[in-house]
Amino acid sequence: MNDKLIEIKSISQVHRLLDINKPNHPLVTVLRNSDRLAEFSSSENKFIIDLFIVNLKSGMEGTCTYGRNNYDYQEGTMVFMSPGQTIKVDPIAQTPNLSESWILLFHPDLIRKSELGKKINDYSFFNYEVNEALHVSESEKIFLNQIIQNIEREYSQNIDRHSQELIVSNIKMILDYCIRFYDRQFYTRTNLNKDIVSNFHSVLKDYYESDFPIEIGIPTVKYIGDILGISPYYLSDLLKKETGRNTIEHIHFYIIDKAKTKLLNSSKSISEIAYELGFEYPQHFAKVFKNKTGLSPSEYRNVK
Repeated sequence: MNDKLIEIKSISQVHRLLDINKPNHPLVTVLRNSDRLAEFSSSENKFIIDLFIVNLKSGMEGTCTYGRNNYDYQEGTMVFMSPGQTIKVDPIAQTPNLSESWILLFHPDLIRKSELGKKINDYSFFNYEVNEALHVSESEKIFLNQIIQNIEREYSQNIDRHSQELIVSNIKMILDYCIRFYDRQFYTRTNLNKDIVSNFHSVLKDYYESDFPIEIGIPTVKYIGDILGISPYYLSDLLKKETGRNTIEHIHFYIIDKAKTKLLNSSKSISEIAYELGFEYPQHFAKVFKNKTGLSPSEYRNVK
């Protein structure tokens, strides 16, 4: 039987689907795990959700299909989703610790005019795959739950002109602390990360030892991420933490290094070298080269 596809566009729709009381605020809600939520999370349904979701799972059983990957909820983890993404959730058992598990949902309109709205794309973990979820410690879970309780208290009382600003500031606090927690996770996984960095360079080397640059062009972050089984955003963040350069910067530095060798050890024209390196237009190659070296390709060749 085909999965039923449900598009969720509002907080009110979520509450109706769960058959729970109307939300206290039209643009934000916090769901605690319950039998009804487990019943709602049926494997027969897929959801396209036009809301931001911050989901902390603690002591859960079951799996979630998100993007290309499955993720199990055996430990305390956090998953982040941005509007327009598709999720499929298998039936889940009720958690033994309800106070630590929650789902924060908020509509883009809640933050649209705020400073958070301007910077929401900076929180790159909204574009991670679920197998790149954030693992939080017991103390971190307690701390985050306190902020969630602040949000619940704020929208549960009479809403006034301060309510939205205070709710948004608490959401921003959660996201900012999750950046810190991800930094900690990157740091504690440094040995694994170094293997990924090494594999990244191997993929880049193999790519340029093939005919792909001429046939396909410069490798994209997505292409390399797919080979490594990592989302483009997670790969860039990991490389930035480990090396100080993101994926695009690494690709460009690798290309420039090969360009230098070709410029000094062959009589090929700059256009020929540009095409061999995957550039569609020699002008683009010249611009990237000068940006990284301070010299145009012809100047570099003549000076050296």
